Amino acid sequence: MQDVARHAGVSLKSVSRVVNREPHVSEKLRMKVEAAIADLNYIPDIAARSLAGSRTFIIGLLFDNPSPNYTMKLQAGVYRACTEHGYHLRIDNVDSSCSPAVLESRLDAIVRNSRCDGFVLTPPLTDNPQVLDFFDARGVRYVRIAPSVEVDRSPGVLIDDEAAAGSVARYLWDLGHRRFGLVTGPVEHGAAAKRRAGFLDMLSGLGLTEPVAEAAGGFSFEGGITAGQQLLAAQHKPTAIFATNDDSAAGVMVACSQAGVAVPADLSLCGFDDSWIAKSVWPYLTTISQPIEEMGHAAATFLLDRRDSQPALRTLQFHLVQRDSVAAPAQEKSTSVA
Repeated sequence: MQDVARHAGVSLKSVSRVVNREPHVSEKLRMKVEAAIADLNYIPDIAARSLAGSRTFIIGLLFDNPSPNYTMKLQAGVYRACTEHGYHLRIDNVDSSCSPAVLESRLDAIVRNSRCDGFVLTPPLTDNPQVLDFFDARGVRYVRIAPSVEVDRSPGVLIDDEAAAGSVARYLWDLGHRRFGLVTGPVEHGAAAKRRAGFLDMLSGLGLTEPVAEAAGGFSFEGGITAGQQLLAAQHKPTAIFATNDDSAAGVMVACSQAGVAVPADLSLCGFDDSWIAKSVWPYLTTISQPIEEMGHAAATFLLDRRDSQPALRTLQFHLVQRDSVAAPAQEKSTSVA
């Protein structure tokens, strides 16, 4: 750092402030120091930085999500932010369905052993009051991804899940579908509840009078198969199914294949996330694209930049990706041909 300071013509303290991403650093100073860092190929010594201050330069990512696609994308975003800021990443799986005593013990062990400077919480941990109370009581910094309750309690990154699911409902309705199925997510997952509500509220507002058949998919591939089997066995079989994540949508597609139901000729299918599985199945899955990796990157940046100008809550954009798994219902297509 002394070499960088001499090369840039600034003080050692100025270099430290830039390297540690401290607030209130002018853009001119930051650019001068970063240019010197590039010229000298300077790489911060994590151990030395830890000894010199109270930070360990490690952040933790806590997850409890059955979808490996979602979790891997989040990890990629958080890791990218860590490398940009000279930090290390620790990843822990925390089972939020365990007893309160076990959950408390698990969290305590992670905090004590990792000595992380902060944590990124993912759903459903994001909305677990015991988890939030635990970190707040110990003064541990955290950022939540997709918070659904007490959204002003901490910094967070999210999309408008209700509006996204509503856009799916509107798209299917405009194609002529009037019999719908819905594959729900985990009951404790706030974003899953919002997607369900957004889908049903939009259909109700559009004038749907028939009930929507629902089956629990739990955000897993296997759960999607079971949910698909249940919906296909319903008395009034839907012409369109919305699964609240891509893993369960892929499971529904398996159930359709098992039952001899052609997608999209006999049944249209939509997912949510736009994960890699959406283009690993055929037909390719129509889905909501949410910027999962960017959400992870933004959440980690909240922890690492430490800038006062950052908003407490950041909402990222979604969009509907139209692929091959959706078409007008069969009767609608035959009517248009006639």
